[in-house]
Amino acid sequence: MHLVQSMAFVGQQPWHGLGNRLAPNQPLEVWSRAAGMDWSIEEAEVRFVAGNKNLGSIHAFPEQKVLYRSDTKAPLSVVSARYQVVQPREVLDFYRDLTEFSGFELETAGVLKEGKKLWALARTGQSVALKGKDTVNGYLLLATACDGTLATTAQFCSVRVVCNNTLQIALGDSAGAVKVPHRTQFDAQAVKRQLGIAISSWDGFMARMKALSERKVSDAVAEKFFQRVLTYPTGGPSMPAPAMNDRAIKAAQSLYAGKGMGSTLPSASGTAWGLVNSITEFVDHARRARSEDHRRDAAWFGAGATLKQRAFDEAMKLIA
Repeated sequence: MHLVQSMAFVGQQPWHGLGNRLAPNQPLEVWSRAAGMDWSIEEAEVRFVAGNKNLGSIHAFPEQKVLYRSDTKAPLSVVSARYQVVQPREVLDFYRDLTEFSGFELETAGVLKEGKKLWALARTGQSVALKGKDTVNGYLLLATACDGTLATTAQFCSVRVVCNNTLQIALGDSAGAVKVPHRTQFDAQAVKRQLGIAISSWDGFMARMKALSERKVSDAVAEKFFQRVLTYPTGGPSMPAPAMNDRAIKAAQSLYAGKGMGSTLPSASGTAWGLVNSITEFVDHARRARSEDHRRDAAWFGAGATLKQRAFDEAMKLIA
């Protein structure tokens, strides 16, 4: 079962072989149609029938509203009356001035979970080649959900070309991500102003990646890294200490030791950068998941993203 309802992309076909390929630099209106985002989220008052089957009286519940798709009328969620909707067109419109004036290029956009989640991903034009061959590009991801599972989030991330691994750009002050809860109005320009601080943060991230690629690690240090990163959380009194996930450790170690895409490049072989990428590849491509789309959802927004952040934080301790 695919979580991805529809999507459009430029360049190489993305992770699951679905989607409509577009030529570069298409207008946002073309993206909207190709990505299946040319509909809007409508809202209606919650009503219910009180009494015997269909013969009862109809009542309203004004504290809540139903969100539904304008095209199919399919219900999306029931939310509080104060909930502020972010429309599919607003997700793409966020990039309009960035693509027209700032050199950004949309690469993928689409709909997850029948419209409950929407996203677009654009290349920022920033890039680094570690030790000359290992290219990492900068991206800006904007995602929102209308089922209460995700605040509208604008997030800088990096994609390693050799293996398509994603890593959210880790910054000391967290300016790499701006989250707008659905109880407040989404103001695209205000978000971009906040991110303005972070556009220059690519330089800081680049310096960290370079330092990780220069830091050689012993087998013993690598072993401890995997044990620290790949643990189950404590399960209360019955499991007071975190338990190691042996299957995940074995999988990540084999990716690090040469099985992973790009793991034999000078930047990654036996380095802290290689350690980070063994975890990002494990999360993005190798970890067990109900489907490729559940994996992507977790890798961008859920437990997978948390695991990648933990790996980056642990690797940073090696160069502190």
